[in-house]
Amino acid sequence: QVQLQESGPGLVKPSQTLSLTCTVSGGSIITNDYYWSWIRQPPGKGLEWMGAIAASGSIYYNPSLKSRTSISRDTAKNQFTLQLTSVTPEDTAVYYCARGDGYSDSPDGYDDWGQGTQVTVSS
Repeated sequence: QVQLQESGPGLVKPSQTLSLTCTVSGGSIITNDYYWSWIRQPPGKGLEWMGAIAASGSIYYNPSLKSRTSISRDTAKNQFTLQLTSVTPEDTAVYYCARGDGYSDSPDGYDDWGQGTQVTVSS
């Protein structure tokens, strides 16, 4: 059973960079053909897929966030990370990492999820 766990600060100031890490256990992020995604859910809104890194190392971004988003991985630690620059209060959301055969805004597209971490953007 693969387990994912998000970690990072719960409060970020406007204009700063949000950085989150997803630690994966029970499976390697570089094997099989899985996609490892970051997804967020702002209060009162639906899920928004932000980006993914494939087992191959290829990286994919939501076009609406691409200019501010960076995803990377540390294969030695079996972790992948999210950086979101120039945050505003509109970036306040619960942030999830997830594993799937592909990537989308639909929760049905993912096999395993982290528990989610609340990030608030506020001064």
